[in-house]
Order: sequence, then structure tokens, then C-alpha cells
Amino acid sequence: MSSNYLYTDLSGYYDLMCLDISYHAQSYGVQRLHKLFGNNGQTHLDLACGTGPHIRHFIDFGYQSSGLDVNQPMLDQAKSRCPEAQLLLGDMCGFEVDEPLDLITCFLYSIHYSDGIEKLEQCVASAHRALKPGGMFCFNSVDKNKIDNNLFEQHTVVQGGSLFTFRSAWHYPGEGEKQSLKLSIEKTTGGITHSWEDEHPMVASGFEELTKILQSFFDVHILEHDYERIVPWDNTSGNAIFVCVKA
Repeated sequence: MSSNYLYTDLSGYYDLMCLDISYHAQSYGVQRLHKLFGNNGQTHLDLACGTGPHIRHFIDFGYQSSGLDVNQPMLDQAKSRCPEAQLLLGDMCGFEVDEPLDLITCFLYSIHYSDGIEKLEQCVASAHRALKPGGMFCFNSVDKNKIDNNLFEQHTVVQGGSLFTFRSAWHYPGEGEKQSLKLSIEKTTGGITHSWEDEHPMVASGFEELTKILQSFFDVHILEHDYERIVPWDNTSGNAIFVCVKA
């Protein structure tokens, strides 16, 4: 299977796979962070926007919102959800914008889709170039040193007479700059089960290494992975929200 098999060929299942995610809470939480740390502007780009649920909320908040993703089937669904948004097919590790922006977001750990540390640095540099002074780049990340390869997330959904079971898990081999996100879907209809599996290569970084990269471009604030409260990172947990402000 190709590395984008699930996201491209099964993009119709993507919203079901993420049904347990509160897109409103995440979007509203970042809007609050933008008011606190950012420049009060309302032009926004969502990197790795997928089917556009975050974009929909930012538009409803009053932002002039746009999205970028590497998969056209995702963007086709995003266009149906957000017809007023500008949606671009492209790589977040080397993008350009026509006019500087106030806010760039990258949700659902998608920053890790950068292919290696060098590409991650290019993504950060692209975000910096695309922002106005005082603009904010916000994303969430997982620390490679805190990954437990035995843990996984799972949820089930019933739709159209079928039972879907979705699983996802991080895997880090213990060294290097590569980790993976393992995904699986099971669809059971009338007692017959079909399954799909995929493993997405992703960049691995520790928070110390990531912070050094970011501080070359931004003023960096690291917060607990909680979109409902604004709390400084405790230096212990393996998930965090990074708020990066362009001077």
C-alpha cells in the first residue's frame, strides 16, 4: 500500500475516523490563543487541512480562512464543507502565499508529516515567511522520547448499516528522526468484515530539538495539550501545543 492509501482512497471515511475529535473545541482554543498571543488579524491558513472541519469553524468565527493539503480527495470534501474558502493542493514543507497572514494552524499532529528534520525546518521557515509581524503559527506535537509503542486509540461508529472500527497508534523505534503512525479501519456489514491497514512515515523529534528549530524563527510558548485551558507545559507530558509568534 502507498503511504497515503487510507487518506486518498478511503478519504470518504476520514470524518468517521475522526468522529471523536472536537473540532470546535480545538478551533476555539486556538482562536483564544491567537487573541492572547497574536496580532488580532483574521487571515488564516490551515496546513494539512484534510476535509476542512477546522476551516469551517474559523470561517464561522469571522476569519478569512484558507486551507492547504497534499491530497486532492480531501480538498474536494473540504470544498463542499467550506465553499467560500480558498483551498490549495500542495506540500506544507514548501508553500508560498500571495499576501502575508495573521494565523497559520496545523492540527492533529500533522506537523509530523514533514519527511525528516530538514523538511520540518522547511515547514517552519515557510510558515515564518508567510506570516505578518506578530502573526502566529500554532500546532500540536508529540515528543518521540515519550511515545509508548503499546498504546493505541480506538473508537467504533455505526453508519449506513455498517460497523466501523478505527485504530491509530504511534510507533517510534527508539532512535533516529523517523516514527510512524499506524492506522487501521474495519468495516463489518452483514457479518462480513473488510479491513484496511496503513503505516504513515512521519518525522520524529523531541521537544527540546523542536524548540531549538522554532526559536530560530519565532518567540515560542509551549502549552499543555488542552484546548480548553491555557496552561504552560509541565515539562513532563509527551503531547503539547506550540504557539509561535513572529517578531
